[in-house]
Amino acid sequence: MSEEKTAAATSKTAPSQSQGVWSSIVGQKKVIAQLQHEVKHPEELAQSWLLTGPPGSGRVNVALAFAAALECPNGGDGTCKSCRSVLARTHPDVTVLSTSGVTITIDQVRALVESSEQMPSLGPWRIMIIEDVDRMTERTTNVLLKEVEEPAPHTMWILCAPGAQDVLPTIRSRCRLVTLAVPSTDEVTDFLLAQYGPDSHFAKTRLAAHRAHANRQTKSKKSGKQTAHGDDGLPLTPEIARQDARIAQGHIGLAVLYALNRQMVRDRGVTVRGVLGLRRSSDGVVLAGKIVDSARAQAKNEVQQRSEQKSQQFLVENGLKSTRDIPPALRGAYNDAVGKAADQRREATRVERDIYDRVLNDIASVYRDICVLQADAAGSAGIVNVENRTAVQNLAIRLSPRQAIDRLQAVEKARRRIQGNGSAQLDLEALLCALVPPFDPLHN
Repeated sequence: MSEEKTAAATSKTAPSQSQGVWSSIVGQKKVIAQLQHEVKHPEELAQSWLLTGPPGSGRVNVALAFAAALECPNGGDGTCKSCRSVLARTHPDVTVLSTSGVTITIDQVRALVESSEQMPSLGPWRIMIIEDVDRMTERTTNVLLKEVEEPAPHTMWILCAPGAQDVLPTIRSRCRLVTLAVPSTDEVTDFLLAQYGPDSHFAKTRLAAHRAHANRQTKSKKSGKQTAHGDDGLPLTPEIARQDARIAQGHIGLAVLYALNRQMVRDRGVTVRGVLGLRRSSDGVVLAGKIVDSARAQAKNEVQQRSEQKSQQFLVENGLKSTRDIPPALRGAYNDAVGKAADQRREATRVERDIYDRVLNDIASVYRDICVLQADAAGSAGIVNVENRTAVQNLAIRLSPRQAIDRLQAVEKARRRIQGNGSAQLDLEALLCALVPPFDPLHN
């Protein structure tokens, strides 16, 4: 989600941690040093890797940087055609499997396995990167097992997952594990300012285009429930960058979304204030309905935008002016490129669940802050919801430490149920009703 920064490396050795293909990796100095060592010592190189880290820690970016360093004759200088093409996901020897659906299908993995047997065409390795390997079913994972256990001599597998426990032991035991850290608020703040601050390349070259896009999005809204991409707050000031980093809680991708879309920050504030304002079960039901309606509208809008972008790209590539000009012979290819209705529904489900996951993180941050305050650890651990500190402090007085922890566990239970195909409406209603604090005549 970040732009590539190029370095002026001229030596034939691997670049330093602040240079080359590693320049956009945030908060992972130890991991970078480890992978750079591997690149310098190919005789010790494993061929199956499992990169784990919490959402937003940059697993896939690290995987791409590692792949670029392996394919680059200079160890990942970041300036050569090989590095640029790997990071842009256009290198013929590096394949990235991602899914916009809920799960990775068995057919996708079979195609990847078949491709892995081919000899590399340009670089020394054929590298297969799988995002979110935890989204595989056990049956699908079994297709991958033999390849990960005994890769072809020229093939490397890099699997990415939130945690080692999210991957089946049969796969996990056959990979070299690399665990990413959660970037600190300071590190994410510095990254945001470098990318979107007043002196950034974005501010100098792309801000006007971003604002024009934001204006088009605002004008094309079909419903008040849909969220436009607001550009207020750009270029970032240090204060806004720090706020975005703080509420993102180490999630780099989310911090970027906050930086580019201030409406998301405002929506988050509505959710947090809604949780802090719960007084009765009916409040929970109403808030759950608002969350679900907003998530569905956002998911529908996002999938629609992606479909329109794919449609426009197809037309440009085939020299057509509109969909009315598509000849019958190309209609099937067009439908495949844009995606069938069933594919779009699965994609919308994935987006909607991602939104619920983000909302649940926002809700959990309230009770995380309460636990911090109750442990008198604000000085060392910090408060996420600084803007609502007084309300958080008042709720911390009303809840016991046990009740605060129970509410954190309730959030995780709701997360598991929603990700496991539960009814988001019912699960959120149950959660928010359970979060209503005990009756207090001074507050109810």
